[in-house]
Amino acid sequence: MRLHSSLLNLARSFFFAAVVCVAARAQTDLALSAYGAFSGTTNSNSVQESPSNSAGGMVELRHIRNPLVGYEATYSFNRANQVYTYTGLAFCPVGAGPCTVAPVPVSANAHKITGDWIISAHAATFRPFALAGAGLLLTEPTSGQSETQSSTTAVYVYGGGLDWGVLPHLGLRFQYRGSVYRAPDIIKEFGSIDSFKHTAEPMIGAYFRF
Repeated sequence: MRLHSSLLNLARSFFFAAVVCVAARAQTDLALSAYGAFSGTTNSNSVQESPSNSAGGMVELRHIRNPLVGYEATYSFNRANQVYTYTGLAFCPVGAGPCTVAPVPVSANAHKITGDWIISAHAATFRPFALAGAGLLLTEPTSGQSETQSSTTAVYVYGGGLDWGVLPHLGLRFQYRGSVYRAPDIIKEFGSIDSFKHTAEPMIGAYFRF
């Protein structure tokens, strides 16, 4: 009977220690990050889309319950200027042969909203993490441009990084994110590009832990 009671007390101790350990590693934070958006050229349906590299900012609201269960909601914004070039054959209205079509620049903004799953580890003041998620990418041409339209498409994100706790409630976040999505069709002149593209986003920011 005494052995049974001792084992029961030991099991309770381990259970409460595990709960305290998990709670100590739980984290809810709000982060602000700056990033660079780097996208490659896309060629499809006789149209070449050449995006400009740009800088942007992201807001993250993140909650990590334990190493395998974490989630976040994000909003990010960056400039998304594009240059569209027709690469097929075009014929002049009154000419006898083909002629070139001038590239068409489009000024636009990109808004991205995602929900992400996070796995992480915790060691001293460091927390490495990996993430994957999905959301919406809204590409909006700036006003005053004819023959343009807004584009909304699904976006899939992945990445990883490191949190470094500098103070009890304040830390630095270093991360890399990649986004995969269909090229936005924001110009009416050339029709649909119908091709996937990838944007690389290295980031640095700071977080406040509640």
